[in-house]
This record gives sequence, C-alpha cells and structure tokens, in this order.
Amino acid sequence: MKELSYLIFQAVLGTTFLSCVLYLVFFVSQNGKVRRVARMILILSGVLQTLYITTRLLLAGYTPITSAHEAVVFFAWATTVAYVSFRWRYTVKNFGTFVSWLIMLLLVAAALASREILPLKPVLQSWWLPVHASVSLFAYAFFSLAFCGALMYLLQERELKRKTFGYWYARLPSLDALDQLNSHCVAAGFVFMTVGIVTGSLWTKQAWGTYWQWHPKEIWSMVTWILYLVMIHQRFTAGWRGKRAAVMAIAGFATLLFTLLGVMYPLGGV
Repeated sequence: MKELSYLIFQAVLGTTFLSCVLYLVFFVSQNGKVRRVARMILILSGVLQTLYITTRLLLAGYTPITSAHEAVVFFAWATTVAYVSFRWRYTVKNFGTFVSWLIMLLLVAAALASREILPLKPVLQSWWLPVHASVSLFAYAFFSLAFCGALMYLLQERELKRKTFGYWYARLPSLDALDQLNSHCVAAGFVFMTVGIVTGSLWTKQAWGTYWQWHPKEIWSMVTWILYLVMIHQRFTAGWRGKRAAVMAIAGFATLLFTLLGVMYPLGGV
C-alpha cells in the first residue's frame, strides 16, 4: 500500500504539471482545444489527489490531515475542487492558468515535507478532527482562488493604467469580472472559515474544558479571520473594491499561509 500511495502521489505531481504546461500553452496561443485538454487533466489530477488521500486514510486509519504534508495535499485538493465547482458556474478568462500553478506549488511544498505517518495523538482522536480541519482547509481553498483573482486584477489594472492594451490586456478578464470573482470567493471562504473556528472552539472545549487556549495557531487563525472580516465589512460599508480589495486579498492569503505552514504545520515537522 505504501508503494501504491507513493506512485499515486508521483502521478498527481506529473498530471498537475502537465496541466500547468498546457494552460500556459493556451495562455499564449488562446487555442480552445488546448484549454479543454488542460482542464480535463486538472480534473484527472483532482481524482488522483482523492485516491492519494484515500490511500493515506487506509494506511493511517484516521483522516490524513494531521501533518504538514497531509494538510498541504488536502489544501491543494480542496483548491482543485473549489476551482472546478467555481468553473462549473462561472467563466473567467484564463483563470485556470493561475489556479493550476498555485495548486502545483502547493503540491511541491507537500512533496518537500515529511510523508511519514505517525500515531495519532490522543487529543486528536475525535470526530471533530475531520470536521474542523476539512472545513478550515476548504476556506483556505476559496481564499486561494481570491488570491489568484487578485493577482490577475493587479496585472490587468497595470495594463490599463499604462494604456498599453497589449499582451496581458487581451488575455485577462475585465476588472469588474475579477472584482466580482474576488468578492464571491472571499465571501465563500469567510463562511467556511467561520464554521472552522466555531468547530475548533467546540473541539477545544471537549478536549481541554475551555473554548480558547491562546495557542499561537488559535491566535493567528483569529487574526486571519479578522483580516477577512475587515475586508468584507469595508467592501460593503466603505466601498473597498478594485485595487484595494485585491491588495487585501493578497495580504489575507499571505497571513493564511503563515498560519498554516508557519504555525499549524511547520514544514520542518508536525
């Protein structure tokens, strides 16, 4: 089973990289057939990610989401699922190019972390584990989509300011479409993150008899939540849209990554 799990992860890396390359080819050529193939391969990558998570589940005997490697793989998987579900309802030109490379970078980060399966700590032996962790990482997935949209917004805005209307302008969506993408993804991510914080507090109460312990991961999760709350509040009360919202989405994503990889699951160990 370990060998099969390893082979599946290598297949995940290979298919995701192929999808990234094809998305880049499409970005340059704007050939619709290439985009369709790239999308199908990314979906195949999502299926393989699901199989890999399943093999880790069978090997560990618990939800494989307790180490840096497992958390980042789940993050990449959730981002893939979030993108496919978003793409099913909305069409945003060349969005897949940016999202596929973010997924690839997450998988590379997972590959650099230890893949060792360790015994589950007693405090983690709870049904709250899959509920809290999966909901939280789906929040991160939607915030990652907002991050990609924010990068695209800043690139397009620069083109418009320079009045060049060249390479990037022809290949990126309108500023209004990107701003709406940012709004929808941040709103969805915020709902998931709120549920994640609530379930985390209930889990802490069950395990330690208190809803809050002032642990660094709790503090930074709350900092991230407040940052996105301010973003949403200012959007609807002070009109924080466009470039300001894009910059906030990037700042929020940076804080989110620090919370996940710097506090919760340091890549040097669990």
